[in-house]
Amino acid sequence: MFDPAQLAALAAVHRRGAFDLAAADLGVTPSAISQRIKALEEATGTLLIRRGQPCEATVTGLRLVRHHEEISLLHQSLAAELRLTSGPAVTRIALNADSLATWVMPALASVEGLLFDVVIDDQDHSQELLKSGEVVGAITSHPGPLQGCDTIPLGALHYLATCAPEFAARWFATVDAASLSRAPALRFNDKDRLQEAWVAAQTGRRLALQCHRIASSQGFVDACLSGLGWGMNPVQLVRAHLASGALVELIPHTGLRVPLYWQFNRLTAEALAPLTRALRREARSLQT
Repeated sequence: MFDPAQLAALAAVHRRGAFDLAAADLGVTPSAISQRIKALEEATGTLLIRRGQPCEATVTGLRLVRHHEEISLLHQSLAAELRLTSGPAVTRIALNADSLATWVMPALASVEGLLFDVVIDDQDHSQELLKSGEVVGAITSHPGPLQGCDTIPLGALHYLATCAPEFAARWFATVDAASLSRAPALRFNDKDRLQEAWVAAQTGRRLALQCHRIASSQGFVDACLSGLGWGMNPVQLVRAHLASGALVELIPHTGLRVPLYWQFNRLTAEALAPLTRALRREARSLQT
């Protein structure tokens, strides 16, 4: 049986990346955090935290972090069922930035009794966070199956290739492989391949694009509006700008649909049920 305080210290250090920040979260001293981690490492006979900047859990440490979060969620669920007073459980989930910027926030806001620790990652990669135990649930583009997890389809985010009219006039007399290779594009980060996927669909070729990197969903829209570059934007964020003429599509009616799925640890399914229901409810907006 593991000491709950020691597990909480381990999870806090991994989440926050530092002993002093973990101590502040738990309301104890950094020395107390260090002692708890040391005691847990002695009990398990293995290194659980790689000390550094940031501090990170080892593979075994991650398994114990996941165990701690599973137990916390189960305790929260049982307390709610028995109508007992209980503090909120910290629930670490992975979301893609565009879902957070368009439809997910009302779902999170409607769920009581949970404190969300949101990890932003590309929908093509968030499943790996769930697989490794970094999170208990993830919105991902992969339907699964993933061992020990359940998967619920949510719909799809619809993306359009957009830019400012002045940008289109300058760079795209014709939208073809040559012009797309020259015109500045936008990329969220190195994992983002939406622009390349759209270009491949239109030209039949995989091109090396000239890209600005802007890790912000709203920043993508603002960059398009200002003429910095072109990029794939969710319909929800650019619908009004397209209607007003502030943005145009590079090639009309050539969007991309990215399927989304909610995957979550089966052991915590009951505790996560309110969140699952909220996500399914709000995901209906993806169909409009």
